[in-house]
Amino acid sequence: MTVVRRQPSRHDLPWSYHAAIGAIRPVLQAVTRRDWAGGEHLPAEGGFIVAANHYSEVDPVTLAHFLVDHGHPPFFLAKSSLFEVPVLGAALNHLQQVPVYRASSRAGDALVAAREAVQGGRCIAIMPEGTLTRDPDLWPMRAKPGVGRLALSSGAPVVPVAQWGAQRILGRYARRPGNLFARPVQQVLAGPAVDLSDLRDRPDDPRAHTEATTRIMAAITAQLAILRGEQPPERPHEHQEGGG
Repeated sequence: MTVVRRQPSRHDLPWSYHAAIGAIRPVLQAVTRRDWAGGEHLPAEGGFIVAANHYSEVDPVTLAHFLVDHGHPPFFLAKSSLFEVPVLGAALNHLQQVPVYRASSRAGDALVAAREAVQGGRCIAIMPEGTLTRDPDLWPMRAKPGVGRLALSSGAPVVPVAQWGAQRILGRYARRPGNLFARPVQQVLAGPAVDLSDLRDRPDDPRAHTEATTRIMAAITAQLAILRGEQPPERPHEHQEGGG
């Protein structure tokens, strides 16, 4: 197990964020074992984007654990529907998370808010797939170009992070947690920032957004292949909205 001494936060946080850390972190410490690597790739200064794979409802929490303990409490881009849930929505707003409005006239609001946050020095975390992967073996699937658009419009570095093990806490679409007494291992591996230097002068080009997103997802998949010790599919799974 990798031992990481928790680093102090590099950001001013609302009291609710401190409260959430105080409530959730001890539980994760108790019910999981951690195998973390790559923390040196998280920038020491300035805002940046963390892009990670998404295969369990709890993997945003395990990702946050990794980032909090490395001194970078994340601010997530989350589906706007979550902000409409009583209590949860109020909590997300107070935690200063960023709603994503899909297929609506407000779809650009998340980009503006996320760009302002990252340019203000914050760590913005995003699961570019936008939903749990539909790949049958839980490999990352093809993502929408939002992360590439954010990266190029903000100029911020993008750190690819792969994680594996959250499905042992709560499997995809499962209603009940797994055997927490077994203290499942949570693996997290951060890689070097994705090279987007040749695309930076095309922040408004949709083709550049797509190419940037493809590179980011390839980097995440490569990190995940290291964690799993397996070969990923030659092509990422294509998810059709409304399909399985």
